[in-house]
Amino acid sequence: MTDHQQPETIAVRIPSRLDLLAVLDRVTESVCQRLRFDDDTSSQVSMSVIEAGTNAIQHCHHKDASKPVDVEFRLSPEALEVIVKDEGTGFDLSGVNGDITSPEHIFDARGRGIFIMRSCMDHVEFEFTKTGTRVRLIKKRTVKAENR
Repeated sequence: MTDHQQPETIAVRIPSRLDLLAVLDRVTESVCQRLRFDDDTSSQVSMSVIEAGTNAIQHCHHKDASKPVDVEFRLSPEALEVIVKDEGTGFDLSGVNGDITSPEHIFDARGRGIFIMRSCMDHVEFEFTKTGTRVRLIKKRTVKAENR
C-alpha cells in the first residue's frame, strides 16, 4: 500500500457465538466480491477468516457471548488485510504443528485452523498482549483495483 492512500476499512463486532460465524462469512464474501477476487481466492479468504473467528470464540473466549470478537477488513489496491481481535491470552505457537499432513500428525486434534490460514493466505501473523490476541491475515491482490 502506498503511503498517501489510506485503505478502506470495514469493521464488524460479533458476540462470541459460533452461530454468528455465518454473519462473518457473509461479510467476508461481500468484501471479496468488492475486491473482485476469483472464487478460489474468495474461498481461501473466507476459510481463513472463519478459522480465526472460530479460534477466538472457542479457544480464547470459551463461547462466552459477553466477549466480543472484532474483525477489521482493510481494503487497498494491493491487498486485503483482515485483523481478528479477541480478549484471550493467546497460546504457544511452537506447540502448533506446522504441517498436519505428515503421518505423525494426521490424528492431532489441534492445529488445523492455523495450518489452513497459513496455507490459504499470503501472510499470517499472531500478536499476543495482555489485552488479547490479534491475528493478521493478508491476501495480496493480483490485479490493481480499478475503481472502488
